[in-house]
Amino acid sequence: MSYRPDFENPRFGFWRYYYFQNQHGDDVRHVYSPYTGMMFGTAPRGRSGNINFAFQNNVEMRVRSDRDPTGSRRVSLIDDLGVNFSYNMMADSMNWSNINTNLRIRFTQRYTLSLSMVWDPYMIQLNERGQPVRVDQLRIRHGRGFGRLMSTGTSFSYSINNNTFSNLFARGEGRANRNGNGNGNGNGNGERLPDDGTIGLNPNEFEVRSGAQAAAAAAAQGYDADGFMINPLNWNLSFNYSVRYGLNMQDFDERRMEFRGQLTHNLGMSGSIQPTANWNITFNADYNFDLRQVTNISASITRRMCCWSMSASIVPIGPWRSYMFTVRADASLLRDLKYDQRSSRGGGTRWY
Repeated sequence: MSYRPDFENPRFGFWRYYYFQNQHGDDVRHVYSPYTGMMFGTAPRGRSGNINFAFQNNVEMRVRSDRDPTGSRRVSLIDDLGVNFSYNMMADSMNWSNINTNLRIRFTQRYTLSLSMVWDPYMIQLNERGQPVRVDQLRIRHGRGFGRLMSTGTSFSYSINNNTFSNLFARGEGRANRNGNGNGNGNGNGERLPDDGTIGLNPNEFEVRSGAQAAAAAAAQGYDADGFMINPLNWNLSFNYSVRYGLNMQDFDERRMEFRGQLTHNLGMSGSIQPTANWNITFNADYNFDLRQVTNISASITRRMCCWSMSASIVPIGPWRSYMFTVRADASLLRDLKYDQRSSRGGGTRWY
């Protein structure tokens, strides 16, 4: 339970008011706060006494399993299920708040479905001007359910990088080694070699084994077998698909007395490429299926030097299109030592 007094009362000193006449000659009371826009803001108006309800749970079941020592294993059906809402005892109408629910279900190790839903418990009717407005009538009392779904959505993302395929092939090689077809601790005939892997080898095999160990030690230090520095190409690519459901407040169905819903789809792609240890290139792009166009593209490139760093970024399309180029010192004491060049639409200059 929570209580909040009405800070609009003059005895608190947070809010003030004055009267003025509008263009029609009517007296209008204007309420304002001298603390609006300041560092700590102002106190809220109106009193409230809320009773808050919250429910949180998960759903699991046990199934028989011969692999588990207990004879059964636990399976999660719903990882998280929650509902919360409140009731304002001091409001003269619309005492119930919106109902917020959340649901999380894990289908696989890589994909988890997460939903957050908002429900409106009140009816909608047309006012004297023919405009749809919320009225102080609960939907459940009119047989319309406990609430109208206002918004929900989910997203799915997947990432791959330079280690994705190598790890996949490594698992295949590991299975071959366990079958005796690889370079494990076996000799191909089912006989296991000693732990050091050297006893029982002929001289030629010992030289090959020593050369492999030397190459592995050099690779651990960042050099190949010929003494050249290893320069791997690191890259990462991520995809994100999101779908949102919401009410279209401009599309009202007078027959059903409901706002029509609409789905919004969006596909995002981002990634980075690191050709060397000191170069890094990143990019990001979004495609909106409703507008059927790319809504955002951005890219940046960074070059690290001995004690300096250079970076450049560009947004070529959209209302926020811009560019930026910076050269700065890496030392924290010299962070103000830099050269900046960027676009400025407010100054009347072209962005390119």
